[in-house]
Amino acid sequence: MKLIFKIAALVAVIFVVILGCAFILRTNNNFYIANNHQADNLGEKVLKETKEAGIKTESELEMEEEDEKIKMIAVGDIMLSRVVEQKMIEYGDYKYPFLKTAEITSGADLVFGNLETVVISGRMIKSGEMIFRTDPKAAEGLKFAGFNILSLANNHIMNFGKAGLESSIKILDENNILHIGAGLNNEDIYQPGTKNIKGTKFAFFAFTYNFDQRKSFGEVYGAANMEIEKMKEIIGKAKLENDIVIVSMHAGTEYAISPNKQQKEFAESAIDAGADLVIGHHPHIVQTVEKYKDKYIIYSLGNFVFDQMWSDETRLGAMAEIIFKDKKVESVKFIPIKIYDYAQPMILEGEEKEMILERLKF
Repeated sequence: MKLIFKIAALVAVIFVVILGCAFILRTNNNFYIANNHQADNLGEKVLKETKEAGIKTESELEMEEEDEKIKMIAVGDIMLSRVVEQKMIEYGDYKYPFLKTAEITSGADLVFGNLETVVISGRMIKSGEMIFRTDPKAAEGLKFAGFNILSLANNHIMNFGKAGLESSIKILDENNILHIGAGLNNEDIYQPGTKNIKGTKFAFFAFTYNFDQRKSFGEVYGAANMEIEKMKEIIGKAKLENDIVIVSMHAGTEYAISPNKQQKEFAESAIDAGADLVIGHHPHIVQTVEKYKDKYIIYSLGNFVFDQMWSDETRLGAMAEIIFKDKKVESVKFIPIKIYDYAQPMILEGEEKEMILERLKF
């Protein structure tokens, strides 16, 4: 009997201890919740008072700083004729060349390239022909990719004469794509393309090596020539009215890694005249980059969309990502690409990517 009483007493003690612990835990939990609630209220109060006082948080300041930056993506030669057009028709998609890169290009404030194709209706251009024409429907792909400024200053823009130039200008205008470096009169040929992005005024010019200007009833039409004195004159004027002046240069020795004398002389003269950045194309492969008087000269970004599948070098290219802040170039980086299926650039990885990045070091 005594044993039973002892066991009962022990059970009672254990029960009391358990009740006590439960009470303590509940009290502490309520205290923790109350304290957390008070802390949340205090945090909300501080945040509210901070906003009312016009004081910005660190994350808000970082977001504002990013919003102030202007991103430009520049690419090299865009050829939408021959096998490229055949592929677009075969797949029933004029966006096909840009499907793998549009995510990068379409997110930028400025998207620039060299349109090395006349935009006009006509017969299919065969592989191996050296005249380039694409259907006006191809503008759908350019727009999809986000291109909002294109150079027409190249050695193919006059492949279909004045009618081809007129059609190209008309189609680009209808799609709200700014074009530079060619025109139907002398004034338009050298007219800058201007944009105001987040309060920064940009002026774009484009010039080509091949001096293809023609006359019709006394009126000059065609592409802007790489005449240094003419270039210096118009860039000097544009710099007085704009914050950033960008020059596109279609020149160089085809398939050569290094720029030639004409490229270097013209590009450096452009910087001397007031240009803030020079972007080149035409050699069909990626060339080196120079920093001249603290300004960037990108001599050639290589092919972006082209059907030159006969060598790795002509399949390789690069997109340049240029960041502007406080009305100047803040940074330049490169995104190597490689063309597949005669028509479609894709982001490059591996050894070839490192080779292109090494070439583009400055």
